[in-house]
Amino acid sequence: MITPIEKVIDLGDGRSIVIETGKLAKQADGSVVVRMGNTYLLATVVSAKDAKPGTDFMPLSVEYKEKYAAIGRFPGGFLKREARPSDYEILICRLVDRALRPLFPEDYHADTFVTISLISADKESTPDALAGLAASAALAVSDIPFNGPISEVRVARVNGQLVVNPTASQMKEADMDIIVAASMDNIMMVEGEMKEVSEAELLEAMKVAHEAIKIQCQAQIELAEAVKKIKREYNHEENDEDLRAKVWKETYDKAYAVAKKANPNKHERINDFRAVVEDFVTANYADVDASEIPIDLIKRYYHDVEKEAVRAMMLDNNIRLDGRKMDEIRPIWCEIDYLPGPHGSAVFTRGETQSLTTVTLGTKMDEKLIDDVLNRTTDRFLLHYNFPPFSTNDAKPYRGTGRREIGHGNLALRALKPMLPEETPYVIRVVSDILESNGSSSMATVCAGTLALMDAGIQIKRPVSGIAMGLISDSKTGKFVVLSDILGDEDHLGDMDFKVTGTEKGITATQMDIKVEGLSYEILEKALNQAREGRLHILSKITETISEPRAELKPHAPRIETVRIPKEMIGAIIGPGGKIIQEIQASTGTIVTVTEEGQFGIVSVAADNKEAIDKAMARINAITAIPEIGKVYSGKVKSIVPFGAFVEIIPGKDGLLHISEIDWKRVEKAEDVLKEGEIIDVKLIEIDAKSGKLKLSRKVLLPREEKQ
Repeated sequence: MITPIEKVIDLGDGRSIVIETGKLAKQADGSVVVRMGNTYLLATVVSAKDAKPGTDFMPLSVEYKEKYAAIGRFPGGFLKREARPSDYEILICRLVDRALRPLFPEDYHADTFVTISLISADKESTPDALAGLAASAALAVSDIPFNGPISEVRVARVNGQLVVNPTASQMKEADMDIIVAASMDNIMMVEGEMKEVSEAELLEAMKVAHEAIKIQCQAQIELAEAVKKIKREYNHEENDEDLRAKVWKETYDKAYAVAKKANPNKHERINDFRAVVEDFVTANYADVDASEIPIDLIKRYYHDVEKEAVRAMMLDNNIRLDGRKMDEIRPIWCEIDYLPGPHGSAVFTRGETQSLTTVTLGTKMDEKLIDDVLNRTTDRFLLHYNFPPFSTNDAKPYRGTGRREIGHGNLALRALKPMLPEETPYVIRVVSDILESNGSSSMATVCAGTLALMDAGIQIKRPVSGIAMGLISDSKTGKFVVLSDILGDEDHLGDMDFKVTGTEKGITATQMDIKVEGLSYEILEKALNQAREGRLHILSKITETISEPRAELKPHAPRIETVRIPKEMIGAIIGPGGKIIQEIQASTGTIVTVTEEGQFGIVSVAADNKEAIDKAMARINAITAIPEIGKVYSGKVKSIVPFGAFVEIIPGKDGLLHISEIDWKRVEKAEDVLKEGEIIDVKLIEIDAKSGKLKLSRKVLLPREEKQ
């Protein structure tokens, strides 16, 4: 037996996390198994020895995969095997990638693959909060250069208490759920949702998370020391220091001047920056063959020049690329009810970022089936985010939904979901199509989603707005500026992308990525408070357009009515092989669904007009009605027998009309008075206590002749 190297992390509440290495997947550059309870994650990392020619970025690929066997289940589908990653798996990949990527050396360009697999699971220890720890630990025990370690933890507020890595049962009671990634010294990433918490409460949760992460990072450091693997040497860049110095000398002042022009037009600004490097090439290589110009090196060095010039200009002059103040929001215009076809629609435009968002209302038949390894359920609120290339003037085909679209859509969904009404019969789908983009398109989706939901008549509790905050800082001088409503360039060249969504009462969702070391809680607090001012400004623009949800749905939106019935009546409504429910739908033009909820059945009837719903409801009420002694019914004669007739007083419920109860006069044969299929009025006079059989009378409803 192989004895692995282990480190144990005590969570302080009787639970522990164990990291082991040296037992599984030993041919990978680094591999670990992270265990908590019966949840096991296998993380491996492999990196190529050399970089591909011409690569000037970090080609990192993170995969997270859940095995159905981990919980003793078969995969669904025809093939019965794991297939393309689910949205949940993609979101976990993004959480890990965003935490790891900034910590690889800037000059390391080898293809690197991090693979995290859920190989065993229980229903209480959630694996998503362990994925970052597993990936970082695999890097720590490898020879791959990495400026870590990092770790990720979940912090939830349960009954007023902040809990680190809570159980799945505790999560059901939480009003705050965030995952934080950090190194020993700095927070790297935050993502989560909450029910209108304050900025101070969010900051406190981040501090609690960081303290727990420091312990996990120390465990990785000790594990790496025990493994004693030496980090590899590499040389992935060819540099020309003389050329670098020449580019800086001849382009810096020009790039600084372009930045200082504060041109609000994105494409004009891009062209001005591009002209600086083009002029440099023309001035220095006019007589040189194009194939001999080191254009890739020039562009790489100029990118560094442009980044430094833009940042210095902002810090020196407190002027942004488009001329705004640091806390100023771009011009906003909104419009609702733009499209006549959807059940709700809105256009939200902020500067050069625009979202066209629609709302569609559906029935239970439209629910999304979730069949993840640890989660089998349905979703009644869907939000889809689309980012076509034309939104940024890119001439390339649209290849469909990518990881970015799934991540941005999930953030907007988390922002809006807490504000949906507690009880709604509708399945709701929100679709945001980004038509223009220059930063903060996910936040535009939140704002447009709020407008479209209110336009559709969904009674959300309060409007939600979102804003993306940025940061420019200088570690040498200690100077920094926090930017509200950042542009795409400010995101790319800056130190932070901090998205915050919320209502007038508090924060509903957040997502933060940090690209620098040494970010203090003072800066985070300033960013949160400045974000609140921006959010409230944007909210005012939203409520100027529509102050509250429409009182009524659009005329063409489906109407849904529900009724609760005894559980034992579900079969009566559905009928043999669905015969009765299908007949109700066909004859009334409605959609009828039945679900079981505890000891009751919930029947929903949907149609685009009330008359059809009323007809279906009448049929359902008749089927589920409980016979009452003394009540008069209009019943249909189903059959005639020698001793009387059987009359259907409610669908599926027949009673015996004895021959002696047909008339006050003596009746020799029932068929002398009644005909099959005839509708007659009868009174329920008795229900047999043992058999439940119904006894009917017709004669008690007829006048009785007095005897001579």
